Order: sequence, then structure tokens, then C-alpha cells
Amino acid sequence: MEDMSNEEGNFWLGHTYNLLGYIQYKLGFSEDTLNFFNRATETFQRQKNADEGPWLMVNFGNLAWLHHHLGEDERSEDYLSKVDDLMREYPAPPGLERHPEVCAEKAWTLMKFDKETKLEAEELFQGAIRMQPDSVEWQSSYAKLSAEFLIKSQRVLGPEVFERLRSAKERDPGNLYVAALYLESRAANGEQVQDEARALAEEVLERPMNSSCGFVPLLRLYREHISRDEAVEITKKAMRKHPNSRYTKKCAAICHMRKILNPGRESNPDDRMINQGISLWEEMIAAYNDSSPKQQVTLAQLYSKVDTERAEQIYREQLLREDLDPAKKQMLYSRYAKHLYFIRNERRESTVYHMRAAEIQVESKYRQSSIRELQKTLEKNRDPELNGEIRNLLTNLRIQNQ
Repeated sequence: MEDMSNEEGNFWLGHTYNLLGYIQYKLGFSEDTLNFFNRATETFQRQKNADEGPWLMVNFGNLAWLHHHLGEDERSEDYLSKVDDLMREYPAPPGLERHPEVCAEKAWTLMKFDKETKLEAEELFQGAIRMQPDSVEWQSSYAKLSAEFLIKSQRVLGPEVFERLRSAKERDPGNLYVAALYLESRAANGEQVQDEARALAEEVLERPMNSSCGFVPLLRLYREHISRDEAVEITKKAMRKHPNSRYTKKCAAICHMRKILNPGRESNPDDRMINQGISLWEEMIAAYNDSSPKQQVTLAQLYSKVDTERAEQIYREQLLREDLDPAKKQMLYSRYAKHLYFIRNERRESTVYHMRAAEIQVESKYRQSSIRELQKTLEKNRDPELNGEIRNLLTNLRIQNQ
């Protein structure tokens, strides 16, 4: 969210400050919360060139909520009165429970959470656009919401979603994120879009680097449909143009990581590229102050290509952590099990960690992966003692043995 909060000309900047304020409150930083809510007010007033309007309903409601929790009930009542005045002056149109501005903000906010909220966000955007069809930004966000989940899942867009995306690109030609999604959808249909992609890359690199500039879908387009090597080269150009952007560094780190760990049909990365990828990943961890198990495990995977002892050390450091919740432990056990099997050739120890991952009662792709590996081990392994342990575990977990 912080990478979004410095975007020049960002239509959703006020909404971003509202959401950042809420997050800061949940983290326990009330002063920062007030700062973000006030910045949201100022941003809406500057963008709309008006002191008040329906776009401030959510923001004033947030301020009323915050001052109530701070024990400042008089100020809370003031903001509640402002919300009431706005709702009377700008009532919800027939067929909508809330004003279109409120629906659009809720839709945009739900987009930032998980896929379970996607359908609700789509319905809210539909209602808002139906009442205010001239809002280009709402239509672009609706098209992005409809298309991106399918594109990430490597699914071809249906005619209705494709047409919505095409129309958004025409209505909002300055939205390079939508332009990149449109090229992705065409490439997925088998079209040759290399020349258009290279022209778009030049445009994207001239913009300030942030999460709405189109850099992420552009890199995904190159990785999946053009060339992973070219994707890496684009990130190098971006870092030369934007050397102080941590967002650019993050994109470059992820792009190098994907090339190193999954080169596809192209050439395997050499030691120089791997070491560069490691450096970028370490710099990204430092820039975002994020040493979570997920980031550390990926770092270990990168090191395993050139320095297996360092990779082992990182895994061991993570295994000794006492602050991990069950889901993170499960992920760590499953990934470490694969490291033991493929990198260190320690098959029995690998099985032990797959068993530990399976024992954790959290349903995830990591648990399912470990269970599959245990079932494969039963088919191939000739150690009766180990096979007995695996069968007992699967039986206790009520998983059918193969």
C-alpha cells in the first residue's frame, strides 16, 4: 500500500490513504491513522476541486470512527453530522443502497483483499457504473478486476470480459496497466504482440514506477508469452532509469527469481545472473524490512543454485524460529523437505519433514504437496520401518494410502 501512496495523478490516491489509515489503526498507530485520514480529505478536495461532496462520505465516516475510539466523542459527533448532511444532500439513487461514490470506494477496497471478495467488488462496480457511466476510472478498475484474476490463472478471457477490457483501453488510453492486460489477453489468444509490447515497455519505463504504472502485467506478458530473458533486461533498464525506486527493485528481484528458479525452455541462468538475483532479493528484503519465512525460503532456493551450505544455513535459521504460526511452519517444512531431497539428496530426512508438514491441520497447497510426496514414497520406498510410519500417519489423518 505504501508503494501506491506516492503515485502522481493517481485517481485512487484518496482511497489509498483511507485504507492505509485503517491498516495503521489495526497495527496500533493511531497518530499515523489520523495523518492518513487527513491526507485523504486533502487529496479528495484537491482532486475534486471542492471542499465537500459524496466522495467524502467514507472519509468523514472513518474520522468519526477514529475519534470515537480515541475517546474524542465531540469530534466524532461532528464528523457523523457531516456524514448525515452529505447523505441528505447526495442520497443513494434508486436501486442502490449507497451513493455510487461510496460503492466505488468499497469495490476498490475489496479488490485489495482476497479473491473471495472479488464477486462483491464486481457487483459494487457494476451498480456504481450503471448510475454514473461517465466515470472512466471506475470502468477501467472494473475491467482490471474482471480480467486480471483470469489472466493470472492463465485462462483465456471470455468474450464479455475481453470486450470490457478492450473498451476500457480505448476509453482510458493513458492507463498503461489496462493496456498491458489487454496485450496479455491477446497473447493468450495466440496473437503476436511483440512489437506492441516493446512499444508499451518504452512508455511504461518513462512513467514513475509504482503499482499502477503497468510494470507488473508487462513483465508477466514477457515471461509467459515473449521471453523471460527480455523480461530480465527490461527490469535492468527500469533500474537504470529509476535507481531510487524500491518498487522497481522489487519487480526486478521477482523477475530474476522467476527466471532462475523456472527458466522454462530458454537458457539456464549462469552464476552471474544467479548472484545478481540473490543480491536483488536481499536488497528487496532490506528495503521492505521483510524477513518473513516466505522471503527467506525463496532466498535459500536462490542460494541453493550456487552455495548449498548458505542455503542450508538459512533453512536452519528459519526452523529455529519460535514465532511461526502453523501455516508458516507447514510451508517451511514442505519447502525444506524438497530442498533435502533435490539439493542434499537426504531422502529419509526429506520424508520426515513432509510428514511434519502433513501433520499440521491447515489445508494448503503445501500440505497437499507433502501428502502427495508421502504417497509416492510408499510406492517406491523399500524401507519397511519408514513405510509403516507413513501409513500410520496417513491413517491417523484419515488420508487414503496408495
